[in-house]
Amino acid sequence: MKKTVRVVAAIIENENKEILCALRSPEMAIPNMWEFPGGKVEKDEDIYSALVREIEEELGCTIETGDLYNDITHEYETFIINLIAIKAKIVSGEPIPSEHSKLVWLKRENLESLVWAPADIPAVELLVNEE
Repeated sequence: MKKTVRVVAAIIENENKEILCALRSPEMAIPNMWEFPGGKVEKDEDIYSALVREIEEELGCTIETGDLYNDITHEYETFIINLIAIKAKIVSGEPIPSEHSKLVWLKRENLESLVWAPADIPAVELLVNEE
């Protein structure tokens, strides 16, 4: 049986209505594809505190979590991912990629120009169709 991994991802928007997108590094699983930053939820951790911790670790900035945005389950070849996307905003610090190859801020209408990790695509589609 495939292992299911619970992952939280931050939909971070700036004051220019741009969304933060992160490029997975060649060393990561599902390499060189774009995703919303975040990471695994540890045992006994709630999704909001997991996201705050992951963004602190990955991007070195502090976020405030907002509404749950999207919750999907996607089956990859070797594992199943339950990806929970949560709206967030940066309250202190500037995001700096430590694990990712690069970060970009993109307007909703340009999100589909990137090659996204399959599990992140439903959230991308929702964002693109938002007013």
